[in-house]
Amino acid sequence: MRSPSNSERRPWVSLLIWGWRLEIGLGVATLIVLALSTRFGAFGPFLMVGIIFLVFRLRPDLFDQLRAILRERRHERWVHGAFWHCAIVGRNGEIPRVERSASLPVGWRYLIALPPGLHLEALKSRAPELAAALGVREVRLKGLAQSAHYVELAVIWSNAFPREIASPLLARETFSLWEPLELGVGEDGLAVAIGLPEHNLLIGGEPGSGKSVALSTIVGAAALDPSVHMTLLDGKHVELAAWSLVADRFVGSDQDDAVDALEELRGLMDLRYAYLVATRRRKVSPHDLEGLHVLVIDELAFYLRGGKKETRERFAELLRDLVSRGRAAGIIVVAATQKPSHEIVPTWIRDLFSYRLAMRCTSSDASDTILGQGWASQGFSAATIDPALRGVGYLLAEGGVPVLLKTPYLSDEEVDELALRAFEQRGM
Repeated sequence: MRSPSNSERRPWVSLLIWGWRLEIGLGVATLIVLALSTRFGAFGPFLMVGIIFLVFRLRPDLFDQLRAILRERRHERWVHGAFWHCAIVGRNGEIPRVERSASLPVGWRYLIALPPGLHLEALKSRAPELAAALGVREVRLKGLAQSAHYVELAVIWSNAFPREIASPLLARETFSLWEPLELGVGEDGLAVAIGLPEHNLLIGGEPGSGKSVALSTIVGAAALDPSVHMTLLDGKHVELAAWSLVADRFVGSDQDDAVDALEELRGLMDLRYAYLVATRRRKVSPHDLEGLHVLVIDELAFYLRGGKKETRERFAELLRDLVSRGRAAGIIVVAATQKPSHEIVPTWIRDLFSYRLAMRCTSSDASDTILGQGWASQGFSAATIDPALRGVGYLLAEGGVPVLLKTPYLSDEEVDELALRAFEQRGM
C-alpha cells in the first residue's frame, strides 16, 4: 500500500500556505524591494514599481487575478467578522470558514465549511441576526447534497425581483423544447430553468397573480419549436386565443369538444406506445419525427367542475390517463387554475404533476393544494407573497424544496409577436 506523502500527512501546511498566499506574496515582494535597494540604492524601489507596472501591462490577466484575490479576501474578512460578532462558533470555539466565493446578480454567495458542533439548521435560526451584522437585505442558507459539512450562504444586497422581467424568448427566432426553459428568476437573481420533456406542470393562483403570464412563457416556448404539436384548452376562450394560429387544436368553453380533444390525444398516445414497442424503445427522443405534444389547459376548474357530471368525470379520467402515462410518449400536460381548492384540484390529480407552481394564494391551504400538504407549515406558503409582486410564485420540482421565483412578463403585443414568429417558422 502506498505510504502517504508529507503533504497528505500534514494537510494543514498546504492549507496554511494557500490561505496566506497574498500575505506571502507581499512578503516576497518586500524582500525583493530590499534586495534591489541594496543593489541599486535609492532607485531600487522605483525599479521594482517599474517591473510590476511592466508585468501588469504585458499580462493584464495577472492584474485581474490580483484584484479578484483582494476582493475575495475582503469578503472573507467581512463574513468571518459577522460570524464572530454573532458568536456563531462551534464546539471548539472555531467560526465557520469561507472556502470559496462567487458573485450573484443581487449579492454574493459563499461555500462555508462548518466546524464541529454546528449544522445547517443552527445557522438558519441565526440568519436574521447574521444579516443585521452584515448590514444586508437578507441572507439565505442551504445545504449541499454532497456533505453536511458544507453549506451555501447567499448574501442578498438588493431586491431580485424588479417590476418586470423581459422574456428571453423575445430574443429567440426558434426554440427547442428539449432545452431547459428559463421559467423565471430566483431570489438570488439567477435564472431558474426546468426541463419539460417527461414532466408535467400544474399552476395555481388567485386572479391577478400572474398565472396566465407564466402560462404564456411555456406556450411561447412550445410554439417557437416547429417540431412541437399543441392542443390548447381555454375555458375563458381569451387567454390562449393568440396561440390558436399555431395549435393543432384549440378548444374554448365547449366541454364536449374538450373531452373529444383529450380522446384524440389519448389515441395518439396509444399509437406512440405501439410504435415504441415495435421499435423496442422505452420513450420518445429528440430525434423522433413525431416531436413532443404539449397539452395546455387554462381554467382547469371549468372543465372539472362545470357542465354535466358524466362529462366532468370523463374529462377527469382522460386527464389522469394522459398525465400518468403520457410522459414517455412525449406528451406534456400543463394545467392552470384559479382559486385552487381540494374540490377543484383533487389530490390524485395534483400528485401526478412533477412540477407545481403556486402563484399568490389567499390562504395557506390553497397554497398547499398546489404544492402539497405541509409545505406552508415549513415556510413555503404562496399566501405570504406580496400582492404587489405580480408573477411571483413558489416552484416545486421533483423531490426538491419550493423555490421562490418571478416569471418574465409578456405583454399582449409581445404575445402576438411571438405567435406570428412561430406561425412563420412553422410555414403555416
